[in-house]
Amino acid sequence: MTGTDVLQILDRLDAAGVEWWIDGGWGVDALLGRETRSHDDLDFAVRAEDVERLQAIFPEFRQVDEDQWPSAYVLRDPHGRELDFHPLELDEQGNGWQPQHGGGRALWPREALEATGTIVGREVRCTSPQFQIEAHLYEGYDDVDWAAIVAVCEAFELPLPAGGPTGRVHERRGRSGLRRLE
Repeated sequence: MTGTDVLQILDRLDAAGVEWWIDGGWGVDALLGRETRSHDDLDFAVRAEDVERLQAIFPEFRQVDEDQWPSAYVLRDPHGRELDFHPLELDEQGNGWQPQHGGGRALWPREALEATGTIVGREVRCTSPQFQIEAHLYEGYDDVDWAAIVAVCEAFELPLPAGGPTGRVHERRGRSGLRRLE
């Protein structure tokens, strides 16, 4: 998934009137204003009511990983590029609530959805540095996650959380596991 791919995907979402926030690895790169590693996927948050329209917006992509629903709606194209949409129900205060497996909802605070960054010269909506740090410290995080945490903490002069590199990279990362970090 290249930066040009990301911009083309955003253009299609914009043309369809789908509100989005970039998260995950591309969200980190947006905050940093540069691509720090290769990416197989693009993570987003979108309004829950827009999920049913995504397949029509991206007809060349097919739904995969149905077991991730309702917390993620995952599409993949024939080239292996993946779009991971995280549905949010926005409340009156602008907080996003993401449905979770087995019930419950995860909070995406309004402040987390108010950040902006840059991808290939385009300003984009993305999740905040603090939210990115918390999201990359999930149970079982890997060295790619830790590198993202360190980069965000350094760029935004935030304290480095407890933890550290794990000495492993998740198999699910595919090609991006062989990353380049600047």
